[in-house]
Amino acid sequence: MSETLARTSADGSQGGAPAAREGRRPAWLTPVNVVIIVTTLVALGLRLYYQYTRPGFLLGVTEYDDGPYFGSAVRLVHGSLPYKNFILVQPPGITLLMSPAALLTYLTGTAWGLAIGRILTVLAGTAAVVLGGLLVRHRGVLAVLVTCGILAVYSDGVAAAHTVLVEPWLVLFCLAGAVAVFDGDRITASTRRLAWGGVTFGFAGTVEAWAIVPVLVLAALCLPQLKRTALFIGGVAAGFLIPVLPFAVAAPHQLYRSLITAQVGYRAHAVRVGLLLRLKNMIGLPYALGWPRSILLLAVLALVLFVIIIWAAGLAVTRQPPPRLDWFAGVSAVLIIAMFLWPPQFHYHFTEFLAPFMALTIALPLSRLLGGDRSPDGLTPVWPAGAAPRARHQLGVAIAGLAAVALAAVAIFQVRFESAAPRVIGPIPVALERLIPPGACVLTDQVSVTLAANRFVSGVPGCPQMVDSLGTTLGLSHGLKPQTGAASVRAVDTFWNQAFSHAQYVLLTATSIRRIAWTPQLENYLASHFNRVYRSPMKLILYVRKGVRTP
Repeated sequence: MSETLARTSADGSQGGAPAAREGRRPAWLTPVNVVIIVTTLVALGLRLYYQYTRPGFLLGVTEYDDGPYFGSAVRLVHGSLPYKNFILVQPPGITLLMSPAALLTYLTGTAWGLAIGRILTVLAGTAAVVLGGLLVRHRGVLAVLVTCGILAVYSDGVAAAHTVLVEPWLVLFCLAGAVAVFDGDRITASTRRLAWGGVTFGFAGTVEAWAIVPVLVLAALCLPQLKRTALFIGGVAAGFLIPVLPFAVAAPHQLYRSLITAQVGYRAHAVRVGLLLRLKNMIGLPYALGWPRSILLLAVLALVLFVIIIWAAGLAVTRQPPPRLDWFAGVSAVLIIAMFLWPPQFHYHFTEFLAPFMALTIALPLSRLLGGDRSPDGLTPVWPAGAAPRARHQLGVAIAGLAAVALAAVAIFQVRFESAAPRVIGPIPVALERLIPPGACVLTDQVSVTLAANRFVSGVPGCPQMVDSLGTTLGLSHGLKPQTGAASVRAVDTFWNQAFSHAQYVLLTATSIRRIAWTPQLENYLASHFNRVYRSPMKLILYVRKGVRTP
């Protein structure tokens, strides 16, 4: 009984303590819960500030990728299947997640449907902070503060939540799976939780294939218990296959070409993104993109050394190997960093997936080093006899205070960073809605423009169902871009000629040359069959087919 009373409960209170009496604070109002609530509010505030203080961000055009992700959901609820009726170079998870918002477009139009999808993504990014806190709350205030704080203020994590991108949803489901799988520091003894955790990780894989990294680490940690490993892997398989299988049955060949050939496979003459730019994004601090090389490398070196030192110090002081939760976080973080450094392609929002594992890799060994007389499961002493608990407690409080001040400072810098000029094409000019009648067939190189203009859905028979111009070019050419010879591939040339031949309107951005496989014949067709009727200040160009009457 004394062992039980000595434990620290998951919410940071002492196990066996009596329930809150009248006149005392509510039982839920523990320091751990307060930290989770405050950091969650900070995360929500930063993401809402990014979204709503920049003109045009909610209803305008801010990205290319959100067009295919949300557009695929709109196509689905209108009866067109991804991979069968159009190419999507992403697993169908984001399409399924956005389908409820896409259904609302029947009432709201696609512009507000996309805005709702953006709001949902803000909430997904914020919810990850709560899940991170729940995962480590058994370690106490310091672990929760560092984990939730980093998740809340991580600069590219804030940016990735500004529109419909896959990374916030990927992180959400991976953390939800980890909360289910781990019971404190140990993998749960509950077969139900282990199976459902596997299902959650499996669905994370339908959002983005990167979920395979924590899945493989967890499967290794389940060994040598083969039955439990098989149970977890079975859950992963079910969570992945059940959503994907209907699309695979409908179009197996195109699914393979879309997900493997276009997304994962080799891309000829790909330009490699530099190492320094990757490091500037992965470090997660505002203004890091403007740092000189020397400052960046010193900061990265300091961070790496700090992590190594606290892991080594925890091992030396506690005289015990790190718990499985620590191994899960650390090994996953190393593998994700390697994954981000290896391929030529890299984008800022990728690093949102690194944020939770980086946060855990820092927070867990810190809490282990300063966490008290017993291991997080409350059973095994982790400090040698004679260690001064009061001194450790005071040191832990001091470090927690410094961490809180540092995170608050980063949050303030993040707000100032977000106040810079937005990268946005929109708000969409009113002239587009005036010149293009509802239901017209509009071909564009960036469907987020037609989504924001409420001109994405067409009632014209034979209108192209394309949602991703670059992905379509990649998928039909085995990984070639317009700049690397895609136009010479017959399937690509045929697709674009047919698309232009069915279009009533063509709406092009300034970067269409990077997405459409232009040939002299295609350019001549545009010139001979269409008239240019509008050019916006943001270089949106609208063409109308000759003989089609504009409003």
